[in-house]
Amino acid sequence: MKFLRTKIDQLKKPFGKGEKWEKFAPAINALDTFLYVPNHVTKRGAHIRDAVDLKRTMITVVVALLPALIYGIYNTGYQYLYQVNGGEVAFMEAFLHGLGKILPMIVVSYGVGLAIEFAFAVYRGHEVNEGFLVTGLLVPMIMPVDIPLWMVGLSVAFAVLIGKEAFGGTGMNILNPALLARAFAFFAYPTYMSGNKVWVSEASHIDAVSGETILGSLATGHDVHFSMMDMFYGAIPGSIGETSTLCILVGALILIATGVGSWRIMLGGLIGASLTGLLFNLWGANALMSFPWYGHLIVGGFAFGIVFMATDPVSAAQTNKGKWIYGILIGFFCLMIRLFNPAYPEGVMLGILLMNVFAPTIDFYVVEANIKRRKKRLEASKKLKTA
Repeated sequence: MKFLRTKIDQLKKPFGKGEKWEKFAPAINALDTFLYVPNHVTKRGAHIRDAVDLKRTMITVVVALLPALIYGIYNTGYQYLYQVNGGEVAFMEAFLHGLGKILPMIVVSYGVGLAIEFAFAVYRGHEVNEGFLVTGLLVPMIMPVDIPLWMVGLSVAFAVLIGKEAFGGTGMNILNPALLARAFAFFAYPTYMSGNKVWVSEASHIDAVSGETILGSLATGHDVHFSMMDMFYGAIPGSIGETSTLCILVGALILIATGVGSWRIMLGGLIGASLTGLLFNLWGANALMSFPWYGHLIVGGFAFGIVFMATDPVSAAQTNKGKWIYGILIGFFCLMIRLFNPAYPEGVMLGILLMNVFAPTIDFYVVEANIKRRKKRLEASKKLKTA
């Protein structure tokens, strides 16, 4: 490690202050930050001494994503091979098939996103932030596996340019960048993102294999042939990282135990979706309304969205009471969009993006309410003293 440290220091010399390549220092410093703990600290303003930094936070989220990613890779291969061959599917065969489809998506996502981040860092003269470590992995995990790679790259470019850099970069965005990438792909290329076709793969003896998502089947009035346990474990068609609620729960426990993800937002989302689903179960006007309320929690992107994207510390509500309101409303709007918009039987993406916009307003009114309560208590205490 000492040898590597020495070599990196030597490599950084031409990029130092006053040197020939000083302008490109942010790019070379990003390599140092990637391999070692960032050496920059807060020097002015109110702050707390803590070993936690952005890099550690982002790495924690990446670790929490790994169970869902690994299962998503396997499930991608499993869904394809099961429909083609039927019967038993070997784990390694399914995993390698899925890896061959998903790894290029991850490479394109990181390649395009980091290239734009590096370019803006050099242009603006600031360091490359570690925020894209998570976004670059989230984007492929919420896409259907059959989406062309150029669409992935274009969606990432839109999210980074419009969702982050236009607002000033990491920490300044008002919308979750990964969801913004999915929203761009959904509205620009709806035939790939509708939920009706989640897998298309070429093979020597067939042209394609396609599988309809559970929510897509319900929206069109078709029967669902999967059990609730299949839905919970994830042996169903769907976007790469969103099928296994069990793996997502493992990630949720990691985020909650480390304090990176807000349990208030997660629990609030569950409460909002559960109550809304239960209410419309009593009505039961169509297949989606009749679908058990607890089923809505384990199919589609709800679990993945409420755990990994609704809890984004930049675009979510910041106050404790605001997090409850924010989470409950996300659950409510997710179910409302699912039940009343058959053209888009998902809901969580638009629900989170909508509440991203209103998160500052929620926090504002929560703070204002706290101030008013404190003023009343202060006035009451003054009256007692004068009495």
